[in-house]
Amino acid sequence: MGYEIDLGRAGDKPGTMDLTELLATRLLVQGNSGSGKSHLLRRLLEQSAGLVQQAIIDPEGDFVTLAERYGHVVVEADGNEAELLRIAARVREHRVSVVLSLEGLDAEDQMRAAAAFLGGLFDADRSLWYPMLVVVDEAQLFAPAAAGEVSDEARRLSLGAMTNLMCRGRKRGLAGIIATQRLAKLAKNVAAEASNFLMGRTFLDIDMARAADLLGLDRRQAEMFRDLPRGHFVGLGPALSKRPLPIAIGPTVTESRNAAPALLPLPTMGEEARALILTASPEEEARPLPAPRPKPVRTPGPDVLVQLANYRPPVREDLPEEEPMDPAEREAAMAEILASVLADSDAAACTPATLYQDFTVRCRIRRIGGEAMGLPEFKRRLAVARAGVDGATAEGPAWERAQEMAAGLPEDLAGLFLLIARTALQGAPCPSDAALAEAYGTSSAGRARRMLGYLEERGAIVLRRDLRGAPIIAVPDLDVETGPQIGAAPVLTLRRRGRS
Repeated sequence: MGYEIDLGRAGDKPGTMDLTELLATRLLVQGNSGSGKSHLLRRLLEQSAGLVQQAIIDPEGDFVTLAERYGHVVVEADGNEAELLRIAARVREHRVSVVLSLEGLDAEDQMRAAAAFLGGLFDADRSLWYPMLVVVDEAQLFAPAAAGEVSDEARRLSLGAMTNLMCRGRKRGLAGIIATQRLAKLAKNVAAEASNFLMGRTFLDIDMARAADLLGLDRRQAEMFRDLPRGHFVGLGPALSKRPLPIAIGPTVTESRNAAPALLPLPTMGEEARALILTASPEEEARPLPAPRPKPVRTPGPDVLVQLANYRPPVREDLPEEEPMDPAEREAAMAEILASVLADSDAAACTPATLYQDFTVRCRIRRIGGEAMGLPEFKRRLAVARAGVDGATAEGPAWERAQEMAAGLPEDLAGLFLLIARTALQGAPCPSDAALAEAYGTSSAGRARRMLGYLEERGAIVLRRDLRGAPIIAVPDLDVETGPQIGAAPVLTLRRRGRS
């Protein structure tokens, strides 16, 4: 025997929903704020109140008014998850309709409370698997498509409970009805389990496209969702209609206690308003001021790469203790390892952090003892190594000045500048685009050229061309410049401001 729920009007016919079919196939409702989504849920709950047990997950306290008229028990969640588990078990045992009000909790506590309550409903003994409508308003809060500001644990618990409700709840008598403002914010594995849909007014293209796809409409028909009046929805599914069916939701008996306030004229006060606002009443004077909340102190987390570099396996007592490495030998070994890292064919396109990780792994393989080289020191040495400076140039005061200048630049530009400085100090030809890109740690010559423009804006270098058009890079602070670039001179084309 089927039971029909009267939702309203579908044109000149009644808009009905088959309750028996709904219990087997679940329902997804979507509509922007103000589209009448909560009104639809209230109509559905009122029309089915005497036919089936109901449980409502209510994040805003909208549905507590059902209690007085239809006998729902209001459960005010207080963050006690163990107690909510026991309450949910008793709800299934005694077949009482309830409203779980989460109004007083923050977002993370709401997720934990909903997960505990849904888990209690889901884990009930097999003998208690009676039919029940489980309505979750603002479902995107409990099954978000992406991580938010809440902890991963709370999100995992809540998403798991919602997935159980929609994917495995049918065999346990639980028929999920989830409502959301944005389909794009709702986890797809939760939304995909619904077979019935009621889509209301929405404005964002991504939500309209997804709603049209669920209803089997084409892209042009998706525009209709922008024009739907408040309280009008398009329904589809085995419990509703085999074809998309516009439905105007009928009136409800109860009202939300959080209904939007009507416009009221402002009181006329004149000068009295100033005294009312700026002067405290005797009751306020006697009331102590709340203590200011201390600002949380955020300490930076440890550098993972440095932690990996400093890791040492536990010392085994049955093995002889290794002798400390001579500092000179250790320095030579680290220089050799750095050279082997840079000799890799893919090193030119890798970031310093990636190369540092490779460097620390090779150090552990070679059993390099002592304090590991930090990432800043590694970046400095990497920049010098990429510059390719020889011994004679490295010993001169000009190179020391070049390193001081590189230290004042962003870390990713130090290697590029030192390559230019070394070339200019040696009077060698201007480096090619490929060499400049490798010194910057990229395979893109265009990006390296943009970085040259940035160095010129900072006053670190000056770019010019000789009479043949070959580029030359000067370093004014060192009073040196490179020779003309050999070969593909026209490739290095930089646009200066105001010129083309």
